[in-house]
Amino acid sequence: MQKNPLERLPEYLKKISSELDRCVEFWLKYSHDEINGGFFTCLGKDGSIYDHTKYGWLQGRQVWTYARLYNSVDRFQTPDILKAAIKGAEFLYEHIKNKNTKKCAFAVTETGEAIKYQRTIFTECFYVLGMSEVFKASNIELYKQEATEMMSTIVHWLKEDDSTLGTLALKVNKSISSLANPMMLMCLIDQMRNTIPEIVQIYEKLEVECCLEILGHVQRNNSVVLENVSSDFKELSGSEGRLMNPGHAIEAGWFLLQHAALKKDNSLKNTALEIFLKLTFSQGWDDENGGIFYFLDADGLSPTQLEWNMKLWWPHCETMIAFLLAYKQTSDLQFLEIFERVFDYTMKHFCDPEYGEIFGYLNQEGKINMNFKGGPFKGCFHVPRSLMMCEKMLTQILDQKNKN
Repeated sequence: MQKNPLERLPEYLKKISSELDRCVEFWLKYSHDEINGGFFTCLGKDGSIYDHTKYGWLQGRQVWTYARLYNSVDRFQTPDILKAAIKGAEFLYEHIKNKNTKKCAFAVTETGEAIKYQRTIFTECFYVLGMSEVFKASNIELYKQEATEMMSTIVHWLKEDDSTLGTLALKVNKSISSLANPMMLMCLIDQMRNTIPEIVQIYEKLEVECCLEILGHVQRNNSVVLENVSSDFKELSGSEGRLMNPGHAIEAGWFLLQHAALKKDNSLKNTALEIFLKLTFSQGWDDENGGIFYFLDADGLSPTQLEWNMKLWWPHCETMIAFLLAYKQTSDLQFLEIFERVFDYTMKHFCDPEYGEIFGYLNQEGKINMNFKGGPFKGCFHVPRSLMMCEKMLTQILDQKNKN
């Protein structure tokens, strides 16, 4: 007989804490470049390095992860974790950021020479995440200054003038709102609230604008969240306009839930719960094989992305956060039941009991499609962020349950 998900709360907590310990141990053991600084992320199943290229997104994310672990999880408040965060921040500052243009390299060589820059603001965003969190951990003023200045630069590029961002492509697409941009800005503003709170008031209006832009991606009479819409929140033509990314929408949902709780906005909370979480999950879950599809088409056509039907690690990580947060805020068992479904699928299909960390890419049937643990886009971020957030929420839920 299957247990009630409430009865499994201690089991969830034990497993999640264990996986967090094994995940952190994996990255501490295998990813550090003790000679040149920074982190290797192209790691095989057993942690062996198969490519020495270093990726800017993942450098900033790993700095954030170590610093956040140090700042918020008692057992990780160790000199080794703090040292790793600071050394990573030094590499970010010296090699990822171009001090003349303020652009951050997407990829650098093993020794830190730039290989590639992207025509987006995401490497810079993860630079802000890492620098602001390591400032909180270390109280080193340079990192506060770097985070503050880069945040200002990102907002300037997005809202005022992108001519120094370095691309005609963005100019062509100015009429398009991609869900990723307002999500990322909301994430950064919330990050500043927790690390450099004195500057958050500068961005309060922007935070409201970002929230409204995210809501503008709800289309077709509240029946779908689209990845791309026009700048005036109309549906775009073609496959680009019909594109759905369930993991992204659900991640946006928990950002909105946090914002709604902060502002005590019940209408926003309800929209996040009903549309971004429940509706999107029902559309994105593969009823036949389990797991969350990577991309979908709003008309039920095949998306043009060749990997559309794969099951990736990060949507499942974000969905665990979202539905556990929804349950914590509402005590509604339906959200815990969905958390349970995603938890069970993730632990069964993605986890590696042999070496720790989790695999990132499964096929539609849930079999491992790529047997590496890290690559150009998968590093030390989504997994530990999900595990540490879920661990904290489960601890709070169980404490409250025991009090009652």
